[in-house]
Amino acid sequence: MIFRLQAFSTEADITSKVYCNTETFRDRNVTLVQSLQSMTKDRTTSMAFSRAKQLLLLLLILSLTASQGFGATKRKRGKSRPVVAKAATRPPNAAKALRKHKPAVRRGRLQRAAAVPAVPGADIAHGPWIEPTFTSDVTSTDAIDGEDLMVRRAAVEALGGYNGTVVVTDPNNGRILTIVNQKLAFRSGFQPCSTIKIVAALAGLAEGVIDRETNVHLYGRTSMNLTNALAHSNNNYFANVGIKLGYEKVAYYARLFGLGEKAGLGIPEEQAGTLPPAPPANGGMGMMTSFGEGIQLTPLELASLVSAVANGGTLYYLQHPRSQSEVLNFVPRVKRQLTIQKSIPELKPGMSAAVDFGTARRAAYDPNEPIFGKTGTCTDRATPTHLGWFGSFNDVNNRKLVVIVLLTGGRGVSGPVASGIAGQVYRNLSQQKFFANTRSVTPLALVSGSSFQD
Repeated sequence: MIFRLQAFSTEADITSKVYCNTETFRDRNVTLVQSLQSMTKDRTTSMAFSRAKQLLLLLLILSLTASQGFGATKRKRGKSRPVVAKAATRPPNAAKALRKHKPAVRRGRLQRAAAVPAVPGADIAHGPWIEPTFTSDVTSTDAIDGEDLMVRRAAVEALGGYNGTVVVTDPNNGRILTIVNQKLAFRSGFQPCSTIKIVAALAGLAEGVIDRETNVHLYGRTSMNLTNALAHSNNNYFANVGIKLGYEKVAYYARLFGLGEKAGLGIPEEQAGTLPPAPPANGGMGMMTSFGEGIQLTPLELASLVSAVANGGTLYYLQHPRSQSEVLNFVPRVKRQLTIQKSIPELKPGMSAAVDFGTARRAAYDPNEPIFGKTGTCTDRATPTHLGWFGSFNDVNNRKLVVIVLLTGGRGVSGPVASGIAGQVYRNLSQQKFFANTRSVTPLALVSGSSFQD
């Protein structure tokens, strides 16, 4: 209920309008009276405001009686309920990420979990990240005497100011042609994000859990085959693969493909990545095979695995010559032969589709110079930093290169951004006619290591 009062002064023609709400009147009347008293000292005006004050007091009495039920409509109120503090189940900043990345199995199908327990460190899934996205110089301490300088220039130019590393290898012999930002590349590893799906796909194909053409039901009306799952990096598809395989088989194939061990030979600065001793607490096998939860992967380990896919199944020791003399006397070393020859044709269409129409479109697909790759984007809680991965190889005139990009930093970092950098490396080299010539090192001998077959 709102009351309106107007008081008029015949001599000064003063008009004052007072609006009073019954719910807030008690707090406002003191201020109104004070303002009325201070407006003028004129006797006639004071008398007018004195009458106004009396009317205000009358209105106050009326409002009080109205609140007691005289003509006022009472508001219906529900029964009061005791306030109970709810226990926090997860940090608010990570709720969206955890709902997205927490697969569960129900009635034989992969579904999202209804409730997610709190996870240590989950509050940094969306920040804050301590690693800078850009940096002024990441190459000042690199050892480059034994590198291919044309390849290095192409990689340095493509990386630009990003705080990341680019590793380029020859998949036919294991020679590292360049490592831009060696300090980062030689670290003990980061969460592989969705690049782990290469491992999951090869393991699933080897065990007969999946094939390239068969659509797998995911949720609702959504089904997807391997090619589209790789192209779009579908988390539910590969979480389902991990759950079907189980920890022991996934860990076996991961070790077989070189994860958890040094990829290089004679590289003293290199540190090995790690594999978890059991399914990770955060998400179990679903998160392990869709985001690489619990795994620490190095750029060199990913380069070794992608090289094996590119060359048909030979897992070479990666070697990084430190002088021209070492380049001239380079001898490839085989770590083991992988029996993945039948799986590679099933895998490559998905890696090509990722560049053609999927998550790696920024690599800029060219049918005359095809690129095969897999992106990865996630937060490494151990650092903490946001990550952008891209593992790739091309095939031009029977001349193949493997390009691995790892970016660290904040929101500007992602797998698609990393794929754009890798694509630029390939284009820079193409413009320099790198792929028009045969540049592979002719080995003096081929020394085989252990044979580890599945």
